Amino acid sequence: MAKAIHMMIRVLDEGRSLAFYETAFGLKTADRFAFEGFTLVYLRNPAADFEIELTINHDRKEPYAPGDGYGHVAFAVEDLEAEHARLSAAGLSPNPIKEFHREGALLAKFFFIQDPDGYKIEVLQKHGRYR
Repeated sequence: MAKAIHMMIRVLDEGRSLAFYETAFGLKTADRFAFEGFTLVYLRNPAADFEIELTINHDRKEPYAPGDGYGHVAFAVEDLEAEHARLSAAGLSPNPIKEFHREGALLAKFFFIQDPDGYKIEVLQKHGRYR
């Protein structure tokens, strides 16, 4: 059976991205590999083995455009309101909390936030299928 292990995004400023992902989700550098022309940085936290791989192309000067194919990565949290307040206080500007209902029952309670390169991230209340 296959196991998801990481997702990769290209970022312009390594330091800015590292600060965002640590502040927002407690992700820290698990590995960092510098190559000629690019660097790979793998981020994770103790809650899961799944990682975000940051790719930094050394000669890139212009911001990346996330395009119309990328959707989002999602994180589940114990207390959505507390996380929203914490991220707001950190100046990370999360979008308002929303709820999805289906057949009269709560399916999901969530908000979105964007990283410094414009990648969307969904933050969900742990509930139902979102654990």
